[in-house]
Amino acid sequence: MKPVLVYSTRICPYCMLAKRLLGAKGVTYDEVMVDRDDTLRVEMMQRTGRRTVPQIFIGEHHVGGFDDLAALERAGKLDSLLQDA
Repeated sequence: MKPVLVYSTRICPYCMLAKRLLGAKGVTYDEVMVDRDDTLRVEMMQRTGRRTVPQIFIGEHHVGGFDDLAALERAGKLDSLLQDA
């Protein structure tokens, strides 16, 4: 499985939903808490061009936020994106 990275905060409900969806699929992920370190939020914004959380990467692919992740799941595309090539 490709590595998954989730930029999040402690109180974001969409972050919690994204992590719940990934967990339900058995996906392990690294989490970067941007509310604990402003330099991490700046890093996230430079990588994504976005300020909101969550921001999710699967491998080097920037998925976007929870709505984008859920849309991939509904379209049946998330599993193939998670798989190593």
